[in-house]
Amino acid sequence: MSITKADELREMSEEQLALTLKETCDGYFKLKIQSQTERLGAPSELSKRRRLIARILTIQNERVRAADTVKA
Repeated sequence: MSITKADELREMSEEQLALTLKETCDGYFKLKIQSQTERLGAPSELSKRRRLIARILTIQNERVRAADTVKA
């Protein structure tokens, strides 16, 4: 899985963003379990996934706030 930049994430639609979030969370969960049961090939992958999840959630929150601002 390639780690996408924030600009690339902002260009995605809501559906694409939600799907990317789900896939990233699933992958993070599997890596977390794997790290507890065996040795990881690239331990830094955990922090990369965690940061990607945070980026996606931040962009989703930005969109919600922007929509609320437009309504007000």
